[in-house]
Amino acid sequence: MVTDLVSLAFIALIAFLCPILCKLIPNQAVPETVLLLGAGALAGPHVLNIVQVTDATALLSDLGLAFLFLLAGYEISPKSLTGAEGRRGAATWAVTFAIAFAVVVAWPSFSALNVDGLAVAIALTTTALGTLLPILQERKLLDTRIGSEILAYGTWGELLPVLAMTLLLSTRAKWETMLILLAFIAIALLAAAVPKQAERLGGWLYRFVVENANTNAQMLVRTVNLLLIGLTAISALFDLDIVLGAFAAGFIMRYLIPDGNPTLEMKHSAMAYGFFIPLFFIISGAKIDVTAVAADPELLVLFIVLLLFVRALPIFVSLSLGKTSRDMTVPERLTVAFYCTTALPIIVAVTTVAVAAGAMGQATASVLVAAGGITVLIMPLLASLTAHSVNADLGAALREIREQPRELAHILAEHRHRERELHRQLKARLAAAGVRHGDVFDLTERCPGGICPVDEDDDGR
Repeated sequence: MVTDLVSLAFIALIAFLCPILCKLIPNQAVPETVLLLGAGALAGPHVLNIVQVTDATALLSDLGLAFLFLLAGYEISPKSLTGAEGRRGAATWAVTFAIAFAVVVAWPSFSALNVDGLAVAIALTTTALGTLLPILQERKLLDTRIGSEILAYGTWGELLPVLAMTLLLSTRAKWETMLILLAFIAIALLAAAVPKQAERLGGWLYRFVVENANTNAQMLVRTVNLLLIGLTAISALFDLDIVLGAFAAGFIMRYLIPDGNPTLEMKHSAMAYGFFIPLFFIISGAKIDVTAVAADPELLVLFIVLLLFVRALPIFVSLSLGKTSRDMTVPERLTVAFYCTTALPIIVAVTTVAVAAGAMGQATASVLVAAGGITVLIMPLLASLTAHSVNADLGAALREIREQPRELAHILAEHRHRERELHRQLKARLAAAGVRHGDVFDLTERCPGGICPVDEDDDGR
């Protein structure tokens, strides 16, 4: 008990400090998730040993993972799954999985048909949509064309790996797994139908929940918690990954509240991002064996490069060939591809399954999780650079980096300075034309990142 409380105290301290450190970093270039993961690795048993991975902290971490996927599932709209963009996203994921499987077949360190190889193949195809959403919201990309493409590809990049984990990483016979999965789906459909029917009938219980949504009873919050924890518990009882139950709970929430509920969303975001999700990333970092990562930097770099090859490249090609997306500029397509190559939670999940099955060593799992954490840092950074390449000449910056790699920090700083200067000029010209910058809604549709260059003779419109 004392060990658990001390660990939780240090976790709370880390969770408190990381947003402050994130704010102090120029341009908030390092996402908070990366700081949480890195701080967890330093505080964990492999370095400072002040945060212990006990049964209690592991359970809370699992709840954090569940909340992360609950919110990710809730953000997914039917259009992201069934529209033209969604269908393209699903087909592209199938291509990425085929490429990933071929890569693992040619990779002597893993066995393609065993749990370790299949886990690596799944990890190479994932998009950390739940991790991306706060970044996209902060950068005001969700309601843009780039944002809709990221959601289309990212939705399938999160959902299909979850299903692949369920079907391919199970030690049961495939027909047993299919039957259990169908039984779980039936239970999830029942969980969605009961409150919908209660709403239609308007019975006493439904009225009680609605009337006590904002009292001390907090019945709506308790109802969602029951749905989330109930489905994750059923997943565990069926020997399925809890991610599946959490994702299903998010889908059901969206089905029950198609137009959203700002108050409920605020409350659950407060619970999730205030405690459970930061704890998940800190504990995930604490599991990383830093010495193992340092001892195998080749695997770390190789995995990140393979993520770009397996995930980013097919998405870029798909966007280039799609009827509704081929008119996007190259920087826009690169932006979508880089964002969709951000990976972490699924990598944590698949490596945990592989280690538990005895098919993968903890050292290898640590390297892969560390690589996933690095993608949360570098992929949004690369996406940000490409998104603003119309304003500041990205091509010139890349050539400078290639010629003077030791001057990387200086070149990037200069690039960002030119970008901010052009942004300032744009705002000044809009103000001179009597237009508020926030009112120019079509800029985010026509220009990467919502910022367009303005020629010297432009009239400001």
